[in-house]
Amino acid sequence: MSTPVATPAVASYGRLEHLPVSMFSIVMGLAGTTVALEKAEHLWHWPVAPSLGLLVLTALVFVLISLAYLGKWVLHRPQVLVEFNHPIRLSFFPAMSIGMLLLAIAALGHAPAVSLVLWAVGATVQLLFTLVILSAWMHHEKFQVQHSNPAWFIPIVGNILVPIAGVPLGYQEISWFYFSVGLMMWTPLLAVLFNRFFFHPMLPAKLLPTLFILIAPPAVGFISWVKLHHGVVDDVARILYYFALFITLLLLSQVKHFWRLSFALPWWAYSFPMAAMTIATSVMLDTVGGGFFALLFPLLLTVLLLLVALISWRTLLALKRGQICVPE
Repeated sequence: MSTPVATPAVASYGRLEHLPVSMFSIVMGLAGTTVALEKAEHLWHWPVAPSLGLLVLTALVFVLISLAYLGKWVLHRPQVLVEFNHPIRLSFFPAMSIGMLLLAIAALGHAPAVSLVLWAVGATVQLLFTLVILSAWMHHEKFQVQHSNPAWFIPIVGNILVPIAGVPLGYQEISWFYFSVGLMMWTPLLAVLFNRFFFHPMLPAKLLPTLFILIAPPAVGFISWVKLHHGVVDDVARILYYFALFITLLLLSQVKHFWRLSFALPWWAYSFPMAAMTIATSVMLDTVGGGFFALLFPLLLTVLLLLVALISWRTLLALKRGQICVPE
């Protein structure tokens, strides 16, 4: 008796069951790169706007992933609930709202009305995710110290992002609310993670790229702080920026540990933090100036573009080979 051959439709349906919520980190990386390109266009007065094309692409990717995950919710709801109750995957759910907030930031100069809708929905969903996830952390019987990892910052970073579009849109006090939540929650989480790094076994190899998420809170915090203070780079802003720069240098000095990793979807964890650091540096160049930032910004932008191009290519290759959306 011959073995039935799965049709492409059946194979796609089966893969939908294993679609990971961490796919939304792709949107975070692409949207962050879009904003970084916008900064370069502004600073260097480019006659063309490649960021606009990337913005459209990012929006399409967000819609496609959202529809696919909605399909998973409709057709494979138990698997979604398994992810939501997973001690590590739970932290990736706010990547949905962060994607909307980043798209709102990127679209602000092109379509303010669209940006306002994305920001309002993204901020609301972000608050709900933060409340639900922090409640899950407080009332649990399953989390252990080995479950702590830099992805735990994702629910926090989303709050710190809100002022970047919120202040230009005219929502100063709401922006302060979100920023306060994000900043005050980042500090104890940072202590928890360094305790894990120093006194417990290292992260599994597959999760090592998430170490780059450590860059995001201070880098995004710097950008938001400057927005909340209407473009002024004060002492607090400098502390946030230079701490983010130090973490970037610390991780880049360990490149040998990341270089030999096999490709997996967590590689996208490299992209958004590097985009955040690049954008933060563009703000320093624009407000403080000086040769150091004039050299650092194009260097970081080049690294970011090469990194996103490499990860995008490897992701498409993995999709073609059927190595993504498979059982782990």
